[in-house]
Amino acid sequence: MSRIVAIVGVVLALWMAAGRWPFGIGGSLTWWYLPTIGLVFAWLQIWLARRLGTTRERGRRTGRATVVTLILTWVSAIGFGLTVPDLTADGLVSLLGLASGSAFSAEMSIALCNPLGIVAFALAVASLAFAYADARDPKPEEGEERDTTPMAPHPLA
Repeated sequence: MSRIVAIVGVVLALWMAAGRWPFGIGGSLTWWYLPTIGLVFAWLQIWLARRLGTTRERGRRTGRATVVTLILTWVSAIGFGLTVPDLTADGLVSLLGLASGSAFSAEMSIALCNPLGIVAFALAVASLAFAYADARDPKPEEGEERDTTPMAPHPLA
């Protein structure tokens, strides 16, 4: 699973940063999106993939919260790639704006890109935090034996 997360994460990072180019509406903003949005999102997804591998190596299961937040991260990233604008000769154009042909739709898709991007990054961080929690050793239960080795007295006591 961790390899899939890394591959999909890098593909989605490219989609978010430069996904407009195959549709003929790539522009100068891509050169800002690649080092900021693209690299940071790819780095978060690769880090998450490594944490998922650590969870597996420790014999633990990946939790539902990690999987759900990861899926929502990917859905938000896809939405961001569809709505993020690029600067062309016609002005700011997004994929949804290009597909609809309506000026109102273009403006609405551009308005949606910021919340979708924020949600994608916030959920990526949340899934990383959940992955760290998945790999932790479980806390001892209430009735379990605890280490009862006497502690040395405090030197100032």
